[in-house]
Amino acid sequence: MLGKIVYISNNMAHVEVKGGLNAATNLMNMHVVFDDGSKKILGEVEDISPEIIKVRFLGEIQGNTFLGGVIRKPNLNAVVRLITPEEMNLIVGENKPGFMYLGQSPLYENCRVSMDINEMFSNHMAIFGNTGSGKSWGVARLLQNIFSNPNYVPYRSNFFIFDAYGEYHNAFKNINKINPNFNFKFYTTNPLQINEGGELLRIPIWLLDLDDIALLLGAEKHSQLPILERMITLTKIFAETTPEAMKYKNHLIAKAIMTILYTSQTSSAKRNDIFTILNTCSTPEFNLEAIVQGIGYQRKFRECFIIDKEGEFTESVLITNYISSYIDESLDAYEAKTVNKYNLKDLENAFNFTLISEGLLLNEELYNEAITLKVRLHSLVIGENAKFFDYPNYINVDQYITSLVAYRGTKAQIINFNLEDIDDDLAKVIVKIFARMLFSFTKRLKNRASVPFHLFLEEAHRYVNEDNDKFLLGYNIFERISKEGRKYGLMFNLISQRPVELSDTVISQCSNFIIFKMNHPRDLEYITKMLPNISAEIVEKQKSLQPGTCVVFGKAFKIPMIVKMDKPNPVPESSNCDVYNTWNIKQGQ
Repeated sequence: MLGKIVYISNNMAHVEVKGGLNAATNLMNMHVVFDDGSKKILGEVEDISPEIIKVRFLGEIQGNTFLGGVIRKPNLNAVVRLITPEEMNLIVGENKPGFMYLGQSPLYENCRVSMDINEMFSNHMAIFGNTGSGKSWGVARLLQNIFSNPNYVPYRSNFFIFDAYGEYHNAFKNINKINPNFNFKFYTTNPLQINEGGELLRIPIWLLDLDDIALLLGAEKHSQLPILERMITLTKIFAETTPEAMKYKNHLIAKAIMTILYTSQTSSAKRNDIFTILNTCSTPEFNLEAIVQGIGYQRKFRECFIIDKEGEFTESVLITNYISSYIDESLDAYEAKTVNKYNLKDLENAFNFTLISEGLLLNEELYNEAITLKVRLHSLVIGENAKFFDYPNYINVDQYITSLVAYRGTKAQIINFNLEDIDDDLAKVIVKIFARMLFSFTKRLKNRASVPFHLFLEEAHRYVNEDNDKFLLGYNIFERISKEGRKYGLMFNLISQRPVELSDTVISQCSNFIIFKMNHPRDLEYITKMLPNISAEIVEKQKSLQPGTCVVFGKAFKIPMIVKMDKPNPVPESSNCDVYNTWNIKQGQ
């Protein structure tokens, strides 16, 4: 037993040191029970002086239950003693169905810390820590623990890891050796890794909606959105091959050409614009080699635009009548009836058609806004990143999401997306596209939250931050998921070394935290301000943690605890460079 309570102030008991300071020095951060016969109050040793031990109250033990928070304080004559192993089990979690092992308590020998699976994984989680603090090891160990329980088979789990450095492939590639029902699948932005069992990351461009395209092309103004919306609409129509769709294409081309013919441009400029349209979008009736039938003679379409000495088209009447015959105003409300496969080049053609047919090239302000998008789209079409949107066959969004988890006739539980070979801007857009797709997918499920998805975002501060989305689109997909995703079974797990750069809204929606050592003053100040359930004591604890040791708190834990996580086996490829052995060359080599 410890000494008597000297006095109680606010949420702290001051207990006399019994047996001298040497007997008390090993009590730091240990848990103490105040037992006055009618109630048991749990506390934690927070400060030790030669005469006084300060103990902060944490909660109350009622029978076989621990309740966090203290309403009643212990009596001054309460017995003060260290917590028993049986009482400790009420706090650190039990080894029973619904719980999983997290790690060991470094304060109590052979004390395993477990957590409620539902409380942990049905909520958003944040994992913070400096470089070298064991953050990646902790994430790997956390997921390995899920699949290491011989009495539990989480076959229907879906963990999507967006891996900024390609660290986690090594940690999970042999997960099926634990159980043949478990599988690991990885997509990569590096074609060289395909030989290692990876698949090239590819997203069907036709599954991207207006918001996705706007982010992909870096749109910045609201006035750019109607241009992109028209481009997408036309692309879908141009991809159709039905007779009605073909009639509408002819109608569109005819109206666009007629608009050009009635502008004040020179005949040469008109001809250039008309030929550009036909190079962008053509049909059997509208192409440069199409036959235009006159009375007793015929001309090729291109021949109708020969310019005479007066600067006029030689066949202006013939071509005007021909074009007018394909204009049908009743088709103006036509919309694509089906979604078909198309590619980036098809988008670019539709974009160019939009610029000319809508007269945007003649409006200086709109032209400047459109030309920026045009340049970015063309750079994407001809650039290295085009391969990530070159999907080989048509697939709808549900089939695509199913294909992501499909693996050799069964399913994969851990799907890793290696984003190390693309820049941060594209990586952010790709993560947002997947987040938006999964959010829409889970919202459409007949049985709500029947297919849970967990998104682990490595280096989350690169993606989940304050950006232009809310101004441009009216929302940020990460913030929307943080507020609504849990009820649909879509959960975030944010992994970051710079929490100060993360979105305040998303952080505020996290219910569980695993914090490894952090020292940066701005990050510590931010964590203290943003997390209502973090105390100054927790902040101080994590500043001196050893690698692989963390402070955990939140809904999955009864009280904040220090946990030493086991070394993952195998480990992720997150270690520092071995400079000594890399530099060293032995004699004779």
